Amino acid sequence: MNWSHYRFRSVWDLPAPPGAVYTALEQVDAYPRWWPQVRAVTRLDENTGVVRVRSFLPYELVVAVREKRRAPEAGVLEVAISGDMDGWARWTVRPRGADGTRAVYEQEVEVRKTLVRRLAVPGRPLLIANHALMMRGGRRALAAALAV
Repeated sequence: MNWSHYRFRSVWDLPAPPGAVYTALEQVDAYPRWWPQVRAVTRLDENTGVVRVRSFLPYELVVAVREKRRAPEAGVLEVAISGDMDGWARWTVRPRGADGTRAVYEQEVEVRKTLVRRLAVPGRPLLIANHALMMRGGRRALAAALAV
């Protein structure tokens, strides 16, 4: 088993229409305004940027993200990730109920950051919990931002 390989899936049920959720998620530059764990986004060009994230554990990950797919009609946003992690991430946005949305986040990455790789075996449960906390914080923050 490759202890530095991770697959994540998070489901965000949000009380807002799919179009509003999709619009918020495609505006990656605005993530630091509503998602506390996304510390900074620096746009490099129309399809590429650098994102700095930090959750509960005392380390920061810096990754370059490059747009792979933007399909509003299908509700899909997908990026390639490189840097402290290599892999991909995808949002899939679908209607849920009469006026809600289900946003599914999927990510598959190989961690490259030396500190995180050294902690891969003993710290794996903490790293997974750290990601879950980040995603929970993001869901709550986006729900609040969309309610304004």
